[in-house]
Amino acid sequence: MLNIPFNLFTNGYMKFTTIISRYVFKELIPPFAVSLLFLSFIFLMTRIPEFTNMIVNHNAGITSLLLLLLYSFPRFLEFILPMSVMISVLLTFMRMAGDNEIIALKGGGVSLYRLLPPVLVFCTLITCFALLVSIVGVPKSKGLVENKSIEIAQSSLGIALQERVFNTDIEGIMLYVSSVDTETKKLNDVFIEDSRTKGMVNISTAPDGVFVLNEKLKIYTLRLYNGRINQVDLEKNSVNTIHFATYDINMDYSHAFTSSGSKRKKELDEMSLKELYAFIKENKDKKTTDLNKALITLHGKFSLPFACICLGILAFPLGIQSVSLKRSLGFGLGLCFFIVYYLLFAIGLSAGESGKYPPVVGMWIPDIIMGGAGLFLLYRNAKERPVKVPVFILKFIFVIKFLIFKKRAE
Repeated sequence: MLNIPFNLFTNGYMKFTTIISRYVFKELIPPFAVSLLFLSFIFLMTRIPEFTNMIVNHNAGITSLLLLLLYSFPRFLEFILPMSVMISVLLTFMRMAGDNEIIALKGGGVSLYRLLPPVLVFCTLITCFALLVSIVGVPKSKGLVENKSIEIAQSSLGIALQERVFNTDIEGIMLYVSSVDTETKKLNDVFIEDSRTKGMVNISTAPDGVFVLNEKLKIYTLRLYNGRINQVDLEKNSVNTIHFATYDINMDYSHAFTSSGSKRKKELDEMSLKELYAFIKENKDKKTTDLNKALITLHGKFSLPFACICLGILAFPLGIQSVSLKRSLGFGLGLCFFIVYYLLFAIGLSAGESGKYPPVVGMWIPDIIMGGAGLFLLYRNAKERPVKVPVFILKFIFVIKFLIFKKRAE
């Protein structure tokens, strides 16, 4: 006789928890979108000075720069997705705790474990997207960024030419200039080491020079004035010195930044999973730094996306127990814990490359630590024994906010 009301109660409870799950899931989306847009805006702001300089001083095309920005975005997205997930979960449950919704749910018989499934579903969906970005998007975007950068540099050599730096971007030529006038293409105090001729090295120095571009032939002519050339014959071990009033050095800029026009060799982070596995298999017996870097790249493609789940689990109990904090501090709290995660990640990256311990350990330890801390805090909160956020973290957040407001005021 008790089966009917029990079934009714069970069905009603399941329906209630389903409604709650949908509600929590929907609440996670707005803060995630806002934090993702905000962090993307920060990424854009960091590139604006560089792009402004390329447009104003080097006449680079806006379309090319926008494409370069678009191509470089997946690399940044790989890092901001875990951070956005953590901030989203943290802000959502801080709001629910502050509005006493968590207390109401507990009073209705809903445990914290019942609130975890929508969080896990949300984090898993973002993790799948992050995996797609990491495995497919980042390798393709890195290659596109390199090719587009070369294309822009070839169209305006001044972009690639840095003052008071030994420039080696042009194959077979090392170029040093004291200063460059980007408008007139005039150079001051020029030093050139030209080793394109086999067995011969030409070292040219001149107080002045100028770039002349032949767009039809795709040739840059570097014209030097009142200088000298030291011709070093490596086979005969002899040196000849020539003084000149005007001397032209031609550079084919269609191949200027690649190995004599050959296909550019892929870097590790440009390789697909298949290519990475092949590289690791080929070098597994050599135990070199390149092998460690390949293993780090491979495991990093998975550990960074899975940080979405680990940081989401950590943010869940933190948000619930942070009732005393203002909501405006939620972003700072999420940023603080992500900095801790990134520091652990950087330490693992450095130690893994040096071979101090296996790369797989260095790449997955941050996820294990953050995920383990989240599960511990969740267990403590479920038992009504929450762990307070360390005071030094709160002080750190307040100091950051004070510095930001102070800078704005100034």
